[in-house]
This record gives sequence, C-alpha cells and structure tokens, in this order.
Amino acid sequence: MDARERVGRNVQALRRQLGLSQEALADEAGIHQTYLSGLENGRRNPSLMVLDRLAKALKVDLDALVRRA
Repeated sequence: MDARERVGRNVQALRRQLGLSQEALADEAGIHQTYLSGLENGRRNPSLMVLDRLAKALKVDLDALVRRA
C-alpha cells in the first residue's frame, strides 16, 4: 500500500467514526466532495495544507492521517 492509499483509508475510517458523509467532511474542510472521494480512493495526492484542513475537520492530529494501521 502506498502513502496515498494509506492516507485515503485513514481519512475514510476517521470520517466514518464521526458519522460524517463525504459531503459534510468536504464542506467542513473547504474542499470539493469529488476531490475527497478521489483522496479516499487513493487516486489523489493531497497537499500538506489539504491534509491539515482535513485533520482539523476530523478533530485529529495530522499524524493520524498518515500513520500505518
């Protein structure tokens, strides 16, 4: 599994734990829902700033998005 896939799986797992839809998380993070979908599926290579906004929206530290399971 490469880093994009790991980040995508972590974002998706955290989003589901909070009971958020992709649309709700995307809105909270200020990104487009289709971009979030691509990120969760490991097709997007997010910038550090996007990861930071997602971490804040998910109420976790940035490292929670990149750590191995």
